Amino acid sequence: MAVLFCDTDCELWYTTAEEMNLKVIKMPYTIDGKEYMYDLGKETDFKGFFDKMRNGASAITSALNEQDYLDYFEPYFKKGEDILYIAFSSKMSGTFNQMEKAVEQLKAKYPKTKFYKFDTLNICLGAGFLVYMGAKFFNANGGDIEKTIAYLDSIVNKVCVLFAVDDLKYLARGGRLSPSKAVMGNMFKVKPILTVNEAGEIDVLCKQSGSKKAISFMLNQFFENYSPYDDAPIYLLDADCPDVAEDMKAKILERFPDVNIVRQPIGPVIGAHCGPDTVGIIFPSTKR
Repeated sequence: MAVLFCDTDCELWYTTAEEMNLKVIKMPYTIDGKEYMYDLGKETDFKGFFDKMRNGASAITSALNEQDYLDYFEPYFKKGEDILYIAFSSKMSGTFNQMEKAVEQLKAKYPKTKFYKFDTLNICLGAGFLVYMGAKFFNANGGDIEKTIAYLDSIVNKVCVLFAVDDLKYLARGGRLSPSKAVMGNMFKVKPILTVNEAGEIDVLCKQSGSKKAISFMLNQFFENYSPYDDAPIYLLDADCPDVAEDMKAKILERFPDVNIVRQPIGPVIGAHCGPDTVGIIFPSTKR
């Protein structure tokens, strides 16, 4: 037998994870000095979280430790159930160093059990897109890990992630932008369009002047590059700015009335880095 793991940085909704029988690793975030474990929206107060950020609360994320991974994986190693973990980009966290130490211990203790990690080279629902598609394939193919990895390899660079932040100070806090550039950018209402490149790193695709131009650019990119396959969904996300995302949804449905658009809030782990009023779109594409 085999089991499929993901983590909450993939941002799939909790009911989807449950329906697909995913084993979920919860990732931590801290706000107002209190640590929480993200639960894929099951009991999360999204508006409360982003309102706290708007009011100046500091939100940070942290890595799991070696013992955390031992606790998640050992029950399956012990039962001899092979594991495939579809993970967010290894370029974005040091948590995988701790995971690798735990897995090496478990391999030595349970040598007959196999462990595989697939690096989506993505984050948020860019990773979640691949978790969802991988889980569909895994479940339809009797839990065949090697076939699932081959399938994921074939689509890993066919998912596009675009998002626009409202306030550059959150990128500056996370080290993605210098404080001086954040101040100047906010002053001149510069809105960078961010993406995740093939190396699994966040990259600035372009800069737009103002929110309307930023949204228009993202929609144009979608219309130019949308390339559906295997009934893959389109994800529209917002960090407590649902009206913006709903307007984007309406514009997409005008052109493609039959597509499957999934609307979700951005979770607090990702939200800690991008800030309130961020909006994003993730879709099957000809390229990243």
